[in-house]
Amino acid sequence: MGSRILFFEEVDRSSLSDVGGKGANLGELSRAGFPVPGGFCVTTSAYRHFLATSPDVDTYLDALNALDPHDLESLRKWGERIRNHLLHLDIPASLVREIVSAWESVGTQNAYAIRSSATAEDLPTASFAGQQDTFLNIRGRDELLQSIRKCWVSLFTDRAIAYRAKNGFDHRHVYLSVVVQRMVQPEVSGILFTADPTNGHRNTVSINASFGLGEAIVSGMVSADLYKVKSGQIIQKTISEKKLAIQSLPEGGTIQRELPLEQQSQPALTDSQVLQLATWGKEIEKHFGSPQDIEFCIEGDEIFTVQSRPITSLYPLPDIPREPLQVMFSFGHVQMMTDAMKPLGISVLRTILPKQVLLEAGSRLFVNPTEFLRTRFGRKAFPRVLHHLFDERISRAIHDVIQRPDFQQVSPKPRFFRSKWPFFAPIAKEVWNNLWQRDPEETQRQVERFMEEKWKEVHERVQGSHGVERLETIQRVLNGLGKELLQNLFPYVISFPISYLLLKKALGNPDELASLNKSLPGNLTSEMGLQIGDLADRLRQLPEVEAYLRQAEDDRFYEGLDQVEGGATFRQAFTDFIQQYGHRCPGEIDLTRPRWREVPTQLVPAILGHMRSVEPGAHRRKFQQGEEEAQEAKQRILNRVGGGWKGRRIQRLIQVYRYMGGLREHPKYLATRILDECKKAIVAELEEWVKQGVLNKVADGYYFTLEELIQIAHSSFPSDISATVAERKAAFERHQSLTPPKVMTSEGERVTGSPRQGNFPEGALLGNPVSAGVVEGKARIVHKPEEAQLHPGEILVAPHTDPGWTPLFQSANALVTEVGGLMTHGAVVAREYGIPAVVGIDRATEKIENGQRIRVDGDQGVVMILMDDS
Repeated sequence: MGSRILFFEEVDRSSLSDVGGKGANLGELSRAGFPVPGGFCVTTSAYRHFLATSPDVDTYLDALNALDPHDLESLRKWGERIRNHLLHLDIPASLVREIVSAWESVGTQNAYAIRSSATAEDLPTASFAGQQDTFLNIRGRDELLQSIRKCWVSLFTDRAIAYRAKNGFDHRHVYLSVVVQRMVQPEVSGILFTADPTNGHRNTVSINASFGLGEAIVSGMVSADLYKVKSGQIIQKTISEKKLAIQSLPEGGTIQRELPLEQQSQPALTDSQVLQLATWGKEIEKHFGSPQDIEFCIEGDEIFTVQSRPITSLYPLPDIPREPLQVMFSFGHVQMMTDAMKPLGISVLRTILPKQVLLEAGSRLFVNPTEFLRTRFGRKAFPRVLHHLFDERISRAIHDVIQRPDFQQVSPKPRFFRSKWPFFAPIAKEVWNNLWQRDPEETQRQVERFMEEKWKEVHERVQGSHGVERLETIQRVLNGLGKELLQNLFPYVISFPISYLLLKKALGNPDELASLNKSLPGNLTSEMGLQIGDLADRLRQLPEVEAYLRQAEDDRFYEGLDQVEGGATFRQAFTDFIQQYGHRCPGEIDLTRPRWREVPTQLVPAILGHMRSVEPGAHRRKFQQGEEEAQEAKQRILNRVGGGWKGRRIQRLIQVYRYMGGLREHPKYLATRILDECKKAIVAELEEWVKQGVLNKVADGYYFTLEELIQIAHSSFPSDISATVAERKAAFERHQSLTPPKVMTSEGERVTGSPRQGNFPEGALLGNPVSAGVVEGKARIVHKPEEAQLHPGEILVAPHTDPGWTPLFQSANALVTEVGGLMTHGAVVAREYGIPAVVGIDRATEKIENGQRIRVDGDQGVVMILMDDS
């Protein structure tokens, strides 16, 4: 028929730009032998030919491209104009002949479903679902042509125009194909998901079905039956009361009818049909190579496919076998950074830590402790460790998985602990010495010496080489880093929570420990916060510098400072801060994130916010007061327990608790300092590649792993560099919009864990209580600390926090986060600052709105929304 009309048998996935997603998938199914009602596609070429017959269409498209997406009145006006114009534009006679010829080939006696299928050449991943029209039970030549014209016109509904304007699409480059498909007259229709869309389980087929046409389900007019199938068995069957059905009329069109009372509660599918559909759905999934969302209908004894598309909401799986069952938890949730990471950042972390344990999925990392959890000791100890150190919800979810028979039926690897003992035995010995023998103050000095020596060693190794040798040096440095940090720093870090648990057990009242957290000696993150306060106090005396900072730009940040009165003085203090902390930033575990030294304006909101919300010198006075309160709390505890062996033991544990607590952030400080040293070297190499034309810009290098950068340096990278960058950018952008699960299985199941038990008020948002106290105030939602505008008395509500967020804690009245646990960053800093905190509230930044008055109960782990700001 030519490029303007293509029958399904002539179409496959390569035809996407001609026939859109619907047409391409129907062609694939038809060519693969699946039962698809016959039909054809009126291609995008036909649409362009239709538009080209209008002498005025360019004027309309220019006007649409010039629209402000927020100017709804102009949008409606121009939308109505172009729709009216196209509705009265004749379809070219030659195109009419081709459409009618195709229609006659399929059968003029049939009714047809006419569906729109949009494409976007500049952004194929965009979602246009539901923006264009569908027409059902169309009969006759004139109705067919008019329905095709209406589909074309529906490309310019107000909603579609606004979507494209908002997302930066050129209206000229969005085209429409029309799918013309023989209409099945079904007794039953439905939607089949080859993976469970509610929890992501890849081995569970989920089927919704009802009587009549499927539009009743799609439009939400009817509560469909739900069937779930796993391993050839129906594991769930929920039969709904289906009061309505949409049915075809003999003369064309559809009607909504009430079903007979006796039919409303009948199952739409028999068990054999459910199992047949599940098998058939998995065959379609295998053909497309990904889980599918399939629309089906049943006419007599025949099952037909009328649409199949990928399930885009599923979180990607790591590259491991689905069976036997494995369980993973999000590394980002433990590290307080759940954002997507680029390939270089991921590969660096997988170089530092064992690759078989640290897995990649959806541009994020997941820890796979399955082999440890298969041991009796692991099943007992690991959930407890997670509960006390990190995230209670992660702990409960993992506990739920390891209780399942299909997890426990796999035996642990023989000699699992014996093979690990030579590595962990010295660590266990160091922990014991820290707790009961070594002087904690001297331990802190020893750790600081090790950190400085290690950084100097890395600096000399990395900066002493160039080209591919430097990249290979970085790889060698990072390869041994995880093991070295674990051996030299982990014993001190783990002594902090162990001493807490021992004190909690001995004292029986954890509230007594709250004051012991304040002003921990040697805490690098606290010291960083204090220095931010010092910068703010210095700035109070320099109004011209303050005015400059409010509009400063990164590319001339320091030069601009020198040109204002007092700028040189402030620059020296700011440079001193950057010298010590410039390697840090929000999301600092990702090497590709811009550091404070690279983008100094990131710090400006924190400095100005401190000026606005904290009195001069108050931060230093508060820290000193915290030291005094900690000493008073220590004395109260010792007075209560008395002297003797128990008193000496408690006194020792308090000392260990405070000094080891002060070391908690040291490993991350050293790791990020080393990462930044490596980043400087990598960026230097990437800058050379940009000069040589290997890369278009430095940031493109972040879309390759460290191993691949070494291949590029050796001129042995196997693929086209520019094409790889474009492909990985698109994948990264898709992954950014996904919410990573805290815990998932190798079958893709998102495991949430059993909820907390208790009598909580209606509407309570439940999380983990990690810092005591109850506070009411206005919520301030913050997604990026560099954009924060926190005012005095406001409650910081964030997805997560890491050391890059610390400057905001001086201004916050309380803390609420979506992730975290007792010993994670936000919790520890909140306790040190003496503010209530509740962490681990799913979607807190969505459930709470800016300005709402909320109550944060850090004793019970409850947040209540009280009222909107009025």
